[in-house]
Amino acid sequence: MPPATRELSMRIRPAWPPPAHARVLPRGLRRGVAVVLTTLLLGPVPGCREPLVPPGAPTPWPTAQARSWQWQWQLTGPLDVTVDADVFLLDPVGTTSTETAALRARDRRLICQVRVGTYAATDPDATRFPTVVRGNPVAGRPGSRWLDVRQWDTLSRVLADRFRLCRGKGFGAVAFDDADGYLHRSGFPLGFDDQLLFNRRLARLARSLDLSPGLIDDVPQVAALAPDFDFAVNQECVRRRECTKLLPFADAHKPVFHVEYTGDPAAFCVTTVGYGFSTILKPRTLDARRQPCPLP
Repeated sequence: MPPATRELSMRIRPAWPPPAHARVLPRGLRRGVAVVLTTLLLGPVPGCREPLVPPGAPTPWPTAQARSWQWQWQLTGPLDVTVDADVFLLDPVGTTSTETAALRARDRRLICQVRVGTYAATDPDATRFPTVVRGNPVAGRPGSRWLDVRQWDTLSRVLADRFRLCRGKGFGAVAFDDADGYLHRSGFPLGFDDQLLFNRRLARLARSLDLSPGLIDDVPQVAALAPDFDFAVNQECVRRRECTKLLPFADAHKPVFHVEYTGDPAAFCVTTVGYGFSTILKPRTLDARRQPCPLP
């Protein structure tokens, strides 16, 4: 090699190993980058059923199928991956990567449920919430407290890591739980607009991390937030007589995943399926048991 060429080669050859600050990437991101590079350089791996995309690639919700999703919501008990449902709403901490891989192999769409307005003392990241953002206890949930959602700079760092956990485990969407602190005695003077701003920021944060955002309950803000979210999850709109308030999602051909804990499916399914909701009857423990309404 001529001296000039050798000198140029030495200049552009990267140092190895690279400096520590250049090597620190989240595990899920490292895996995603590796898969993308492998796909670009080598093409599809023979015999691989699932497309080579990073775990947690955004969940598509084709509008043509908005009224035909069957879904499962399980937060307790051994996860049953054989349930005949298109969409699974799960706890990202308790659900393992092996379980999400099994569901993805069945072409299931995966939603992780993340508490965004509260924290529990048993959460792995509980100590990351400073005292100044900790509010009143959550009724009926010992060890849980409301958070001051006005403190975006403090909360967003922790919530972003919760979302990254979802994506790294293979979830493609995230549903925000406890996104309605303004309706409760949170210990902070939270107003409607404070919550609206926080929820919209969460939706943008989720999208920036390649996750499809969904809203759990917070029915009074549905009309304002429907354009910012891809789907809604609702509890007991039939019993509470507020199903019509969810129509901004259904009218926009966005899925509404609805659950009732009491009542006769033969009665309430007529209403909710007519609205275009995907409805199931479940015990409040949210184990594997479910009774879905028939699809139209």
